[in-house]
Amino acid sequence: MPKPVAARLSLKHLRLIAAIAEHRQLSVAASVLSITQPAASRSLAEVEAMVGAALFERHPRGMRATLPGEGLARRARLILDEVGRAAEEVGQLRQGRGGVVRIGTVTGAAVGYVVPAIRQLMATAPGVEIHVEVATSDELAAGLSAMRLDIMLGRIPAAARPGDFAVQRAGGERVRLIAGAGHRLAGQARVALADLAGDAWIMQGPGAPIRRAVEDGFLDQGLAPPARVINSASLLVTLAMLREDDVVTPVSQEVAGLLTGAQGNLVILPFGPEITVAPYSLVTLRNRSLSPAAARCHALLSQALREGPARS
Repeated sequence: MPKPVAARLSLKHLRLIAAIAEHRQLSVAASVLSITQPAASRSLAEVEAMVGAALFERHPRGMRATLPGEGLARRARLILDEVGRAAEEVGQLRQGRGGVVRIGTVTGAAVGYVVPAIRQLMATAPGVEIHVEVATSDELAAGLSAMRLDIMLGRIPAAARPGDFAVQRAGGERVRLIAGAGHRLAGQARVALADLAGDAWIMQGPGAPIRRAVEDGFLDQGLAPPARVINSASLLVTLAMLREDDVVTPVSQEVAGLLTGAQGNLVILPFGPEITVAPYSLVTLRNRSLSPAAARCHALLSQALREGPARS
């Protein structure tokens, strides 16, 4: 009697399926796993023969998972994650460490929630190894789905499947405008968006939530959105550009407090009416068990969301 599929699948098969699903290129998956492309092709053929169905469709731009392939890849990630956690836990016990937690966050949440939670976690569990990735919500959601991240503070992309995630929503972000102390409107009690329409604006790329909120703010007042835009998510680039006297950048209220408190050459330009950004959320994968360290961090972040962001 033939063995069931589960008894014949090996970790090398699962690693390959997960890698192809993530990178969508057989050659890239083979390179990541340090095997040759012919060997990867043979292993994929073995798995498809066991399953009795094609797991990926070949397209000019790469490989797209079929429904059976998507389901197997999702389960493969879960199994590999648990195997990795088992090895990690053994290593932690042997080395006396307190575990590992990997957090992904958008910039505003990093300042308002993640940094205070890290301070509390380090105070109660100083042996925990903490990794923080700051990126766009799309990048973070991909990292969470691929299990490179344990926890995400961001917005679930429209193309994602909401049922895959457990979500706790935070409040909306208030937008503040930052400029250099030499800006012509620095020190004014009130600034109109129309007065800033001709300035150079540093913002994340088109479609980013805070950029959409600013553009909507201009449109709501019958104004064309800023035409002079420098597209960058880099804080270093932003700080360097703000040395110019005709440059402004929109940031969350928490980031504004941090930057103007640490940089004496930066000011907040008070403007109206107020602009807010759609709320972000504390997100985990619904069917994934968190490690003790990640669960402790998640509890701290959950409590912080209920209490509201820390003010800088």
